[in-house]
Amino acid sequence: MKTIHERLDAILPKIKDPSFRQNRGLGNEIGYHIFDYEPQYEMLVRDHIAYLKDQINNDPSSSQRITEFDLYEMVLEILDEKGYLEKNFVMEEKKGSQYVLNATRKALRLTLNNDQIIRYMAERIEPHDIVFITGIGKVFPIIRSHVVLNNLHHAVGQVPVVLFFPGRYDGQELVLFNEIKDDNYYRAFQLVSD
Repeated sequence: MKTIHERLDAILPKIKDPSFRQNRGLGNEIGYHIFDYEPQYEMLVRDHIAYLKDQINNDPSSSQRITEFDLYEMVLEILDEKGYLEKNFVMEEKKGSQYVLNATRKALRLTLNNDQIIRYMAERIEPHDIVFITGIGKVFPIIRSHVVLNNLHHAVGQVPVVLFFPGRYDGQELVLFNEIKDDNYYRAFQLVSD
């Protein structure tokens, strides 16, 4: 079994390999990848993502760019732009967390045709990008990872996607924090195996 450091070190050569962009999913769409990791390594993974972005985005010979989408930060930005963020704090004091959770999901229009998270990403993705999705643990339970993956394919086109997942992915099942079964998801490859 590989250590977390060995697995993190394997990411850069993997995404630099020209075949990474050609990797096809089960439906012949561009491949989605999941880098799963033990939740206690969250800060190590965040630091490594910053390193990867620096290595790819500041390499003048690279035609690729990593675009990171932290789901938690996106939710805060979208709610703030709509003028809902401060209202959510007040509403939570008066009506409780579950009420705010439901109201936030409605405001983000999750799983609808005008899903605000998917739209946010689609407006910022370029054809040469590699999309990194982070913040899954921070944004739970507002957004579930399988919902993003299921709805993202029509927005990103032929751009490869890597979801950084604090938990386990066995090729079929996502288990957040190694405890909460997210849902089955069959269309992603493990970016780096154990």
